[in-house]
Amino acid sequence: MKILHMISGGDVGGAKTHVLSLLAGLHQSETVHMLCFTEGPFAQEARELHIPITVIEDNNLFRVRKQILTMIREQGFELIHCHGARANLMAMLLQRKIHIPMISTVHSDYRLDYMGRPLAALTYGNINKIALPRFDAWVSVSHHMSKLLSSRGFDPQRIYTLYNGVDFSQERPVVSREEYCRKIGLELQEDSVIFGIAARINPVKDMTTLVQAFSHAVRKHPSLRLIIAGEGEEEAQIRALAAELCPKGSVCFAGWEKDMDSFYHALDVNLLTSLSEGFPYALPEGARMKCATIASMVGGVPHLIDHERNGLLFEPKDVETLSRHMLYFAEHEQERKAMGQALYEKTKREFSLSVMIEKQKAIYESILRRQSRQEKRDGVLICGAYGKGNRGDNAILTAIVDQLSHIDPELPMTVLSRNPKETRLCADIPAIYTFRTLKIRRILKGSKLYVSGGGTLMQDATSTRSLLYYLFGIRQAKKAGCKVMLYGCGVGPIHREKNRRRTAKVLNSCADVICVRDHYSLEFLREMGVSKPQIHLTADPALLVNAEDLNYLHRCGLENGAKYALFSLRPWQGYTEAHMLRAIEYVYEAHGLIPVLYCMEPAKDLAVAKSLSQQLRCPHKILEAGESGEQVVCLVKRMSLVVSMRLHTLIFAAGQGIPLVGLVYDPKVSGFLDDLGQKRYLSLDQTGEDRLLRLIDDALAHPEQNQENVTRLRNLAGENEAFAAMLLK
Repeated sequence: MKILHMISGGDVGGAKTHVLSLLAGLHQSETVHMLCFTEGPFAQEARELHIPITVIEDNNLFRVRKQILTMIREQGFELIHCHGARANLMAMLLQRKIHIPMISTVHSDYRLDYMGRPLAALTYGNINKIALPRFDAWVSVSHHMSKLLSSRGFDPQRIYTLYNGVDFSQERPVVSREEYCRKIGLELQEDSVIFGIAARINPVKDMTTLVQAFSHAVRKHPSLRLIIAGEGEEEAQIRALAAELCPKGSVCFAGWEKDMDSFYHALDVNLLTSLSEGFPYALPEGARMKCATIASMVGGVPHLIDHERNGLLFEPKDVETLSRHMLYFAEHEQERKAMGQALYEKTKREFSLSVMIEKQKAIYESILRRQSRQEKRDGVLICGAYGKGNRGDNAILTAIVDQLSHIDPELPMTVLSRNPKETRLCADIPAIYTFRTLKIRRILKGSKLYVSGGGTLMQDATSTRSLLYYLFGIRQAKKAGCKVMLYGCGVGPIHREKNRRRTAKVLNSCADVICVRDHYSLEFLREMGVSKPQIHLTADPALLVNAEDLNYLHRCGLENGAKYALFSLRPWQGYTEAHMLRAIEYVYEAHGLIPVLYCMEPAKDLAVAKSLSQQLRCPHKILEAGESGEQVVCLVKRMSLVVSMRLHTLIFAAGQGIPLVGLVYDPKVSGFLDDLGQKRYLSLDQTGEDRLLRLIDDALAHPEQNQENVTRLRNLAGENEAFAAMLLK
């Protein structure tokens, strides 16, 4: 591959480290060339790393554009990769003259980059706002930054996440801790614990919170020391604050530090107090030196730091928690060293320079493959009950998207949603409003496959209107020339005879493959007379969702060592509050499980949870569903027991092998549990008897049961992908 990288050349900090280390690595196997618009230390370091470089210092944008066009045409570059506002502006000027992919790396939130610098915000900030949306693809330095771009309307299928990597391949010489501290004028005591931060001293880095927290900690432990390495517009203010709040000699301002290895080698604890970040180099660089770490829970930081496993996290501006974390590391030397070692190992495994370079090459290859797709019909349109605030439906969509992406990583996908922004953030694919009929029709004409999937769409228990909408979509897709698939869904009940006839007629004439998730749905289709399309018994794709997010559990307030029972309830005819109060208090009194009242669809379930909460006499928590299916699964996985009316809470529990008890308000609940081989369920009118308590006892006494059926259902859920692949061919 031949890639031209453009950057202003005046960059410092993380962006400079990222670009130089990335190009030095890429240069070993690819043809890369760097173009800078400023001569200086950045360009000189590139030359020292043997990176091919051209510097064009000219304020006339059109002369510069002409020179770059000549370079591109003569050297045959296949991609242009930009970093920063000036390069982004130049790419925008080049777009009409050349037709090769242009991508930009978003190193941080471009709306906050120039906080405290109004002139720079007015110029460079607005350049980014105008230029960035015009690129063919974007590389962000954290999952959080990818979500931020997606929330601002960037196409999530063209956003790639690439975490910063550090070089573990060679040891660099460092001076001793004592020598370094003498050099910067910091006096140590025999038992000193040194905290440090390397960052620009500006509002985004929030050094005010740092100094305030340290002042509280140092009062209890006078031997603590703080080194601030950096310069910036708030330096005078932070120096004055440190002089006012902290004992003399306890805080040292080291200035702009060039020998970062010696800086981190001198630290016991590395700090980050930012209000916003992409993925700061300061953390993996400190991890390379086995520093214990305390960081604000922003940007991509939680992707690296697992709270209480390899570091400690706190919410931005939380002075009290930051001070408490400082005291903990000051007083627990073994824990401090153990977390530093754990962070070193994770960073070396997942955030090394070699990993970053290989992922960047894979991103380039993906972008070039997308550009080369020439099929007249390409992609998938997904229709379901999305964007209504139900996290179970979001989890189904996540699973469907994952399976389709496994078939073809560059497959274009679009989903219909009542809340496109929510759905776009959940599934990382473009979403359009459910009733934008003309736009939907245009997409259908260019799509290869129409997927009707996500729960039980073919039913009239909620309303006839929703059934007619989904049938209309299937008919329009077939008319537009798409293949049509019902994807691991439920069917029924359909009470009205007229609706049954309509459904059978549309499915027989328009569906190519129907995959249903349980025997109840299969028999219901046969009963209606659906026979022409291929009908297969698979399983709900949500069974395949898996995740572990310790920081999400920490945010939920779940304590290490405590055991919990999750109750997922919803308003429904026949639900009796008094019966559920008895069961909830029983799991605490008889089994020592803290009840969690879980709202899968908060708009409907929260009122039920709050009403129960006001009457409970035992400790408990109310939690709303997470933003994604992965977070829901992560929470369910933490439970010792799940008691649920909500079908997808039961599905997630089954997929993770968690003991469960079902409360049946609809045949789809008992249908799933029957297929699971699980008989621990009751109808709502049976919950007043002791049978519910006995089922809870039985579930907890035999947690290993039904594992064989869970594996079988997960394998069946995987078969949805095989049928979709057949239709896409």
